[in-house]
Amino acid sequence: MGKQVWKAGNMVYPLPAVMVSTADKQGNSNILTVAWTGTVCTNPAMVYISVRPERYSYHMLKESGEFAINLTTEKLVKATDYCGVRSGKNTDKWKEAHLTPGKAEKLSYAPVIAESPVNIECRVTEIKELGSHHMFLAEVLAVQIDESYLNEKNKFELNKTGLLAYSHGEYLSLGKSIGTFGYSVRKKKKKTKKKISK
Repeated sequence: MGKQVWKAGNMVYPLPAVMVSTADKQGNSNILTVAWTGTVCTNPAMVYISVRPERYSYHMLKESGEFAINLTTEKLVKATDYCGVRSGKNTDKWKEAHLTPGKAEKLSYAPVIAESPVNIECRVTEIKELGSHHMFLAEVLAVQIDESYLNEKNKFELNKTGLLAYSHGEYLSLGKSIGTFGYSVRKKKKKTKKKISK
């Protein structure tokens, strides 16, 4: 199998396509869709988003130092795309995308998106000006989850929400489970023979 060598570029796919909600200190809020986001640290819980300085939400992120990462689903795919291709400078994305601003538990300015199954409330700790994008490192202050996805044992069934992924210009629904963490090294349980009663 042959390989081609391309110029350096970002080809880490798939990525989560998330809607980020933020606001300035005057109460003006906006939503932007980003795929450049991820986990940075477990303890303390930290995440990042990378945003171009020319994006309308950039000044809000910098001014308030707050944002919420709202996970997206198949039901939210149109809103997710809309919030990524329209500017909040001249569009009310909440209204046009039929999304509802919800109250954050730990943030003072940024709302959460009520329709999202998971809202991750974040406070910016550092901004790294890297080039085309600036990376906002943030500490997770709280996580809100949709109670309708709790099963009878009170376990949150995140993978039943219809999560989205973004890969090379396309939105993809996550498919069937093909394994669980650690399954490749997990010891198989020995089958016990049933005794036949005489």
